[in-house]
Parts: sequence; structure tokens; C-alpha cells
Amino acid sequence: MSGNSPPRGHIENVHGDSQFAEALRSAIRSSGLSLDRIQARLRARGTPVSIAALSYWQSGKRQPERNDSLTALAELETILKLPAGSLLALLPPPRPRGKQAAPPEPPVTETVRFERDVLLGLLTALGAPDALDQEQQLTLVGLHDRCRVGGDGGQQSITTRAVFEARTDGQDRWLLIYNSDDPSAGPPTLTTVRNCHLGRQQVDTGNGLMVAELLFDQPIRRGDTYLIEYELANAGPPYPTCNRTHWREFRRPIREYLLEVHFNSANIPARCQQFAKQTGHKHPRMRNLSLDTRCSVHAVAIDFGPGLFGIEWE
Repeated sequence: MSGNSPPRGHIENVHGDSQFAEALRSAIRSSGLSLDRIQARLRARGTPVSIAALSYWQSGKRQPERNDSLTALAELETILKLPAGSLLALLPPPRPRGKQAAPPEPPVTETVRFERDVLLGLLTALGAPDALDQEQQLTLVGLHDRCRVGGDGGQQSITTRAVFEARTDGQDRWLLIYNSDDPSAGPPTLTTVRNCHLGRQQVDTGNGLMVAELLFDQPIRRGDTYLIEYELANAGPPYPTCNRTHWREFRRPIREYLLEVHFNSANIPARCQQFAKQTGHKHPRMRNLSLDTRCSVHAVAIDFGPGLFGIEWE
């Protein structure tokens, strides 16, 4: 291989106030990885960082300062095949706080894939600005996702069955939040399959983000359970890229989550792994999975959350 880029595992000698940003930018360029791919690998390691944050770090507009960001930085060094601590050593002192401080880096604990302000804008437009913080009147008892991967490795569809238990009388809807790994492909088509119908919906095509109301066919009373089923289908082929992973972020505990991933026989992965990272834990728990005779794998989480749970493949 020829060219002016430094070999993987090393950092260029850079000088000036933006040593960290220049070194990170150079290492990313040398790795050949897109920010999407880097973000997916960080998430699989249990140290999620938004693409916006990665972009700000390499541009020098912001820098990792919080404990979770510094933990992610150590994983980033491994992903970019850099010596341990080499990026950390280039970080300048933390920036001052208060009225003269720079804006804080994009949050990674509130949401994994996008900035909280982006989501709040959609929720406000939908008429539910307090949905993230208000006390939930529905408990998600069980969830079953079936993700179909196309022959080109993209995400063909996701079929979901969800079971809720009402904490108060009169519960009649659930708010769906969906984020695509490939915003350029456009939003998927949301179809209600049983026991619900589509209410208000808002889409941010630039961020690949969708929020929608799934209205129950009838209100339910306190203590009652309710089952709904819906599908998100993408146009294709080619299907939107999914960074070889499917996952859920659970902001609250769930009793049972079942995830199935079905692969097209034309594109069978060499390896599949389950990953689970509880909020507050430094590293995810990983577990190898075996394909069944129908080219599928599954993983089950019992009494899980808050945290991330999913399947990745190579």
C-alpha cells in the first residue's frame, strides 16, 4: 500500500492547540472506516457515542471530557488500531465551565443515535414534548423484534410484537421512536398489523428519525394487558445499510425482550454475537450465537434494562 497516510497503529506527529483533533482525524482517515462504522463498533463495545460527537471531536469544535466519553475514547483507540492512551495523552485540559464555556458535547446517555434536542423537536411537533421525562402510564412487559436482512446485507424489514400493562385507566396509545442507520435511504413504511392503527407521525429525514403514535383499538384499564403488532418495511433492493447490527435502547426495565435476525441465504454471516450493556456498566456482556437451519439467530433478555441489547454479525 502506498500514499501519504501513516500506517495503522500509529499517530502522525502534529503540533498546535488541536493536536487531539488532528491526530483523531488522521487516524480515522488512515483506518478507512466511516463515522457510521466507527459508531456502530463503539456501540457494540458498550460505549455509544453519537456521530455528531465524533464529528465534533475530529473537527476540534468539542472534546471528550465526561467519564463515559473518556471510556469510549479508550475503545476508539482499539478500533483505530492505535497504541493505548495515545489519543488520551493529546487531550488538552478540560474547557472552562459557566457562561464562557463552550456548548457541552452531544449527550450519549440520554439517546444513543441522535442528540436529545433533535428528538425533542419531533416530539414537540407531534404534540408530546414531555414524553421522554413524564411518568410512564404503560409498562412494556414483553417485546419481540424480527429483523429481516436482505441479500445485499441491508435491513429489509422489522416486525414487532409488544405487550403492555396499564398503570392507570384509559391508556389508548404507545409512542414509537425509530432511528435508521442509513438516513439517505428515506424512512421505512410503517404498517400496523393488529390491535392498533396509526395516529400522528413526524419524520426527520436528515437524521433518519421517526416518531409515531400507535393508537390502540380500544382503551385499556389499570392492570389490563394489551398486545399490538406493527411492521417497518424498507424499499429495496438495495436495502438501507444497518451496520451489521440490530439493537434496542431500553430507557426503563423490561421483563422479556426476544430478538430474531433472519438472514438471506445469499449473504450468511461468518459470526454472530449477542451484546448486552446495562446502564452504568463499563463493558457489554458478549455471547456467541449459532445460526439455525433457517438462517436465523435469536437472543433473549430477561429482566433487562435500562441499557442496550442487540445482535451484531460479521
